[in-house]
Amino acid sequence: MELYFTRHGKTEWNNERRFQGAKGDSPLLTESLAEIELLGQQIKDVPFEKIYASTAPRAMKTAQGILEQLRYKPEIIYNEGLKELGLGELEGQLIDDMSKRYPVELHNLRHHLDRYDPSVFGGEKIEDVLARIETVVCDAAMQNKGPLLFVGHGASLTAAIQWLAGKSLSELREMGGLVNNSLSILSTKEPENLTPFELTKWNDASFLGDQSSLDALL
Repeated sequence: MELYFTRHGKTEWNNERRFQGAKGDSPLLTESLAEIELLGQQIKDVPFEKIYASTAPRAMKTAQGILEQLRYKPEIIYNEGLKELGLGELEGQLIDDMSKRYPVELHNLRHHLDRYDPSVFGGEKIEDVLARIETVVCDAAMQNKGPLLFVGHGASLTAAIQWLAGKSLSELREMGGLVNNSLSILSTKEPENLTPFELTKWNDASFLGDQSSLDALL
């Protein structure tokens, strides 16, 4: 079984370099619709059994845009467990400003998740994020037989995909963060013993061409 993962399309807050998090949200940029279409075209012939998407509007609209391009039309299941890492008081704030206020915490968020402590701004623990996403992904893999697509967020999916591939907390950011509308794939041949999955594709945005210029902010 192959599990496909993508980060939602670029948003206004991505462009403004603001944190979105689990509760914050902003509209997709007009140009992101073209990227979503390119991603959909890249995977249009994959016979997905289901699409699982975060309940954040930016992820829901991305999943719907991808579905429009697919040859097969699977059901989209919206699941809160796929939402972004909760960032507490940081949500909606400028990344550069918050990095000056919380330099250690945000450096660790980007580079050393084993040292990340979000308690000072009321954020969600990385262990809790990993647990909820692992539950969604593994339950979905056990309940379905065909390939699945998961549409989520940059910080949470970056960590969760690496975690599901068997990496430790200290290794989850070693390969960098996911760019918008990139494609990552985990695979497994043992439905009764899912983890660790095999990471067969990571953060591929080659099909976006020049569209992929905005790097992952987290």
